[in-house]
Amino acid sequence: MTTLEPQDATEEHGPEGYAAARLRLLQEKAQTGPERRTALARLTDDWLAGLFAAAAPPRGVALVAVGGYGRAELSPRSDLDLLLLHDGSAPKEAVAALADRIWYPVWDLGLALDHSVRTPAQARATAAEDLKVQLGLLDARPLAGDTALAAALRSTVLADWRNQAVRRLPELAELCRDRAERSGELRFLLEPDLKEARGGLRDAQALRAVAASWLADAPRDGLDTARRRLLDTRDALHLATGRATDRLALQEQDAVAEELGLLDADTLLRGVYEAAGIVTYASDVTWREVGRVLKARSARPRLRSLLGGRSGQKTPAERTPLAEGVVEMDGEAVLALSARPERDPALPLRAAAAAAQHGLPLSPHAVRRLAATAKPLPVPWPAEARENLVTLLGAGAPAVPVWEALEAEGLVTRLLPDWERVRHRPQRNPVHTWTVDRHLVETAVRAASLTRRVGRPDLLLVAALLHDIGKGWPGDHSVAGETIARDLAARVGFDRTDTATIATVVRHHLLLVDTATRRDLDDPATVQAVAAAVGTVGTLELLHALTEADALATGPAAWSAWRASLVADLVKRVTGVLAGEPPTDPEAAAPSAEQERLAVEALRTGEPVLALHTRDEQPLDPDEPEPVGVELLIALPDQPGVLPAVAGVLALHRLTVRAADLRAVELPTELGSTPGSVLVLDWRVAAEYGSLPQGHRLRADLLRALDGSLDIPARLAEREAAYPRRRGVQAPPPRVTVAPADSRLATVLEVRAQDAPGLLHRIGRALEGAAVRVRSAHVSTLGANAVDTLYVTRPDGSLLPDEEAIDLARALEEALG
Repeated sequence: MTTLEPQDATEEHGPEGYAAARLRLLQEKAQTGPERRTALARLTDDWLAGLFAAAAPPRGVALVAVGGYGRAELSPRSDLDLLLLHDGSAPKEAVAALADRIWYPVWDLGLALDHSVRTPAQARATAAEDLKVQLGLLDARPLAGDTALAAALRSTVLADWRNQAVRRLPELAELCRDRAERSGELRFLLEPDLKEARGGLRDAQALRAVAASWLADAPRDGLDTARRRLLDTRDALHLATGRATDRLALQEQDAVAEELGLLDADTLLRGVYEAAGIVTYASDVTWREVGRVLKARSARPRLRSLLGGRSGQKTPAERTPLAEGVVEMDGEAVLALSARPERDPALPLRAAAAAAQHGLPLSPHAVRRLAATAKPLPVPWPAEARENLVTLLGAGAPAVPVWEALEAEGLVTRLLPDWERVRHRPQRNPVHTWTVDRHLVETAVRAASLTRRVGRPDLLLVAALLHDIGKGWPGDHSVAGETIARDLAARVGFDRTDTATIATVVRHHLLLVDTATRRDLDDPATVQAVAAAVGTVGTLELLHALTEADALATGPAAWSAWRASLVADLVKRVTGVLAGEPPTDPEAAAPSAEQERLAVEALRTGEPVLALHTRDEQPLDPDEPEPVGVELLIALPDQPGVLPAVAGVLALHRLTVRAADLRAVELPTELGSTPGSVLVLDWRVAAEYGSLPQGHRLRADLLRALDGSLDIPARLAEREAAYPRRRGVQAPPPRVTVAPADSRLATVLEVRAQDAPGLLHRIGRALEGAAVRVRSAHVSTLGANAVDTLYVTRPDGSLLPDEEAIDLARALEEALG
């Protein structure tokens, strides 16, 4: 029997000595990363071996480290995964006493412990039932005692793993998929779980297990470095928080970056995302290879029967031509035998386009060969290369894995050098689902389904790919992006006219949605400003399609039927201006028949009158789900406090305000009992959840708000206090600016603030004492951020002088703060 003894059984390895040595090790700045993990594992090995020896163990017993500890990868707050292995010859009481002599000192030091006591047969049986146990035993490492017993168990478990790989690998693949669904994809999360998320440490360990099966192996390039970076980040997270956590929370990222000696939290995330991307790509390639091998093995018996038992014959793999130099083989796009990348600079894009068009993955071996030997494209690109890029982007969703294969081998940055600045760049906005680079690809995917709507699909796809390329530079990313897009479009081979169009679309890719949601479309200046920026109907249709693709690729909160309708309305109006049609004058527009009817009733009764309508003016059933664009019309005698009262009542009833138009209607004597001014408010609202409230309830609360018996601020404060605040980054203070809208109808104020119930009510209250009239309000919300645009005038309808407008903005900002 071979036994493993502790290196040193002195007092240093007692609980107090170990704790002090452990603390010194973790405080040392000289040792970081793999060296510290190995040193911590070695220190812990010696301590546990000393505990084992001091307990006078019986023969036939071994202390074994498994899992991460078995790999000698101990992070500062890692669990100790231990197995007390015995051959069954010792009395159960003696084995139990030995376990207590080891487990209790570990617990006494506050260390997390995952422990078990088993015979080899029990360990093997448990591994057969529990995949996680088997994975842990693949890394079994003896610490003390009968090393031959431990080595025999590891050999047996490894043999079982290889013999049962056909059955267990699909189980492991399902485990990885389930974990990814629960935890998300690490490289796109603002607060990723370094261990459980897809592309994290669990997936890296799964790749080791696949390699141990001898059935398939992962691409090795960069994988060890990526795994080490994730481990280093987890170490720094443990040290910065003092907790055993794997989630890289927002509030911890600066401290973790400092611990790793990085510039800032964005640099930290980019490195983590890059590492996760390498693990993810390796996982995709490996599991695809596993599937191919398992499929081939299942087909082999049938093939032998067809060949009459002649198992020695091999059927050559079928190769189907896809494009010049590219063929399909075994479900992948590979290079043809005749392909010569060193003489064919367009081959990488041709292969990528062919793979995406046929919905095939691009073979990693082919990509690696292309990266190593392909001749660089001349600048500007030849027409074939440009067309293949457009074909790749136009393939839609199948283009994503092909693009990632090109990324994995550095081909994308070789083709588009400015891509490097947006690679793995985080977007610290919860509205965004993706990093900047992946968002650009996803936008091109969305744009591929909209190409039938534009005259130049190629310009749409390239503009979609480049629209946020300026986010890698300081300042306004649209301005920086215009210059970069102009250079890249010329590099790709577009002529001057097309290059200018792409640059214009990139410069103004936010123009339509920002204008439609934040400006008064009835104001001729709004429409004329957009028309001047766009210039042509062709550019306008490209911008319209890109606006939708960009929003859909951002996330579910960025696009809705309401936003789509606003943008479509703006596009229709701008198209008319570009076609030479005169803009409509909102001042000349008479109130609608419905507005006039409500105004007459309000003047006659002296009380508010309400009506709820859908967009097509049909009465709305309050018990039905909310349709797109619910309109709430309110008419009431003109009086102070109307805007905050109505906005507050709507907030209390959990109605989200999207837009509000306010106009004073002067009624002649013959239309009412007494002549006078009636205020008509046209609101577009949506229910936060559930059905819309009934009109009579809104009216009753509005009456109470106007007479002062309903304390709206107190009610809203109670509701806000009922919801606990989420931990995280503190919201920046509100900001109010005078927007350069060139409107001849009103002065435009833009309020940017944290979205909260009753924000428009607070704005209305703040404006009450300012001697201004609110003509219209336009509300835009993305995630936790609200942008409310107010069109205000003096009481006589004139614009505010510049200094007066600036003073009003400062006063409003102070009141909201």
